[in-house]
Amino acid sequence: MKLGEYLNAINYTKEPLMDTEDEQVEKKYAPFIINRCLSYFIDTVIHANEINRFSSADKKMQFDYYRGAIRKRKRFSKWQKKEITDKLETVKEYYGYSNTKATEIMDLLNDEEIEQMRVYLTGGGINP
Repeated sequence: MKLGEYLNAINYTKEPLMDTEDEQVEKKYAPFIINRCLSYFIDTVIHANEINRFSSADKKMQFDYYRGAIRKRKRFSKWQKKEITDKLETVKEYYGYSNTKATEIMDLLNDEEIEQMRVYLTGGGINP
């Protein structure tokens, strides 16, 4: 089973995919990913939040809740990814920070300081 098959069964076909003897069907169901995909839509975000509150429920129960609670409709969205900017890369390289740490300090730095870092890293000779 692929992620798209689970989402299609929840959103449109309403097929009872988990009503099978095959253990792999339930094993491949990823609740976190399904919740994240359904949180992108205004009509399903509340349901995704409810499932997050009861994340200890078994996978079949979560899947059945979604199938029953969400209205039949085709929903498509792209997976949102964080953009890594050139400025962020410069700060990461200069300080040796991770993405998270560099993002935290980006508000403290102005464009001039980041440009000085970039020149220093390229061997321009300006000391920090």
